[in-house]
Amino acid sequence: MKPTRFESTIALIDKKNSEDPNVYRVHGLEYPKELLYSQRMTRKLLQFEPNASKALQIAARAQHICRWKIPRNDYPMDRVGYLKWRETLKKMHADITTTILEQVSYDDEFIDRITALITKKLIKKNEESQTLEDVVCLVFLDYYFEEFAEKHDSDKVVDILQKTWKKMSDKGRKEALKLQFSDKNLKLINEAIAP
Repeated sequence: MKPTRFESTIALIDKKNSEDPNVYRVHGLEYPKELLYSQRMTRKLLQFEPNASKALQIAARAQHICRWKIPRNDYPMDRVGYLKWRETLKKMHADITTTILEQVSYDDEFIDRITALITKKLIKKNEESQTLEDVVCLVFLDYYFEEFAEKHDSDKVVDILQKTWKKMSDKGRKEALKLQFSDKNLKLINEAIAP
């Protein structure tokens, strides 16, 4: 049976992300870092929003497509450099995804919708944009936060948690509080979200 446009799109995104030279170890197995991240995004999205539209599912899967191609250290290691790097990445993620969507014959309107989601337009104003932002935060908290907290001092961790919390909706925050954290990090989370 011929794959659907949606299935082809996901397969093409995965093909790109499987080229990531950076690997991430899980349970003794190595995965291309961004391929693993994109699959975690899909899993978390469907747990959080089981009726997510195809556009939202594609945007989640392509969130970090080919991220390794623009390293963080290409930009000054300050706040301005970080923001510039993030903006450049968003544009690249959207451009690569657009090429894939055109390849499988999606129309301009659908492509524009996904571009708006990937480039984080209308967070807090658009339900799908907010859902995607919630899922990004939940994936960080569930899969990457403990490792991040190991590498940074408590003040930095609390600061990042406060920024993460601010980006999330009430529904996203409720979901975040169901995740498992070490006692030490749960204390930091409670400190970060205390009114």
